[in-house]
Amino acid sequence: MEISLILLKETVKLFLIMLMGFALIRTGKLRSSDGKALSVLLVYLILPCVIIHSFQVEPSEAVRRGLFFAFCAAVAVHALFILLTAAFRPIFSLKAVEQMALIYTNAGILVFPLVTALLGTEYLIYPCAYAVVQLILLWTHGSCLLCGRGEIHIRSIVCNINILAICFGAALFLLHISLPPLIDQTMGSVGSMIGPVGMLITGMAIADCDLKEIFGKLRAYLPVGLRLIVYPVVLASVLALLGAASFVDDGKNILMTIFLASITPTAAIVTSMAALYDKDPVYSAELCVLSTILSILTMPSLLFVFDKWI
Repeated sequence: MEISLILLKETVKLFLIMLMGFALIRTGKLRSSDGKALSVLLVYLILPCVIIHSFQVEPSEAVRRGLFFAFCAAVAVHALFILLTAAFRPIFSLKAVEQMALIYTNAGILVFPLVTALLGTEYLIYPCAYAVVQLILLWTHGSCLLCGRGEIHIRSIVCNINILAICFGAALFLLHISLPPLIDQTMGSVGSMIGPVGMLITGMAIADCDLKEIFGKLRAYLPVGLRLIVYPVVLASVLALLGAASFVDDGKNILMTIFLASITPTAAIVTSMAALYDKDPVYSAELCVLSTILSILTMPSLLFVFDKWI
């Protein structure tokens, strides 16, 4: 089966779970505010378990080279997206939240279950590189975009639970320390909930939105189209021209994990940051919802492009 068809199947599964969350709210079984408890569970328990468990692999030289390659690729991807956004900003008069929506993706929720389904758990270590780069840029470059000055939230970076989990997991990896099997298996079991819980939260959030108004806002299709189609196609073209997959052993699969992270919808945290800086959080939420719904069509198509070009 084509890898893009596998992704389509897995994406449809996740979106069916999202519809379950949507139905729970619309039928009155739960309130949208109940999603906060699930969000805490996701951010402070499930995602750290995924990250730490992903570092419990054989610390071979090939894996170390692959992880460094993934980190460099993640930096390059974000640099490309920032440059593209700077170029498009005067052309389309992009607002600050639109620029954020173009650069930062919702990779944290979607990429780990998709990588597991497509490549296996041994590849989960590589999207962690993307997560590190994105979290650092969100609270430096992203904060600067929204507040209009070079404000850097060092505390938000250093004390972020997922950054701490990455540091802990990386330390175990570099020091060749293996967790006891019972603990590692427990973390793996908890981490396996990331896709279902993440999509339930998304569905519950979408149920609280006026979908007719969101789909009827023509302006929103510009940043969403750039985020879901234009940026990934440009990225795939650059990777193909550079022959990036040949830089390291198993380069195509490692790059695929980074590419998957880069083609997911707009990051949900952008809405939280927009609310923090009073920069049109409602519009930011609309961009997140619209890109999430449309990504069910774009992600498998883009992975097909990646598989053929790279």
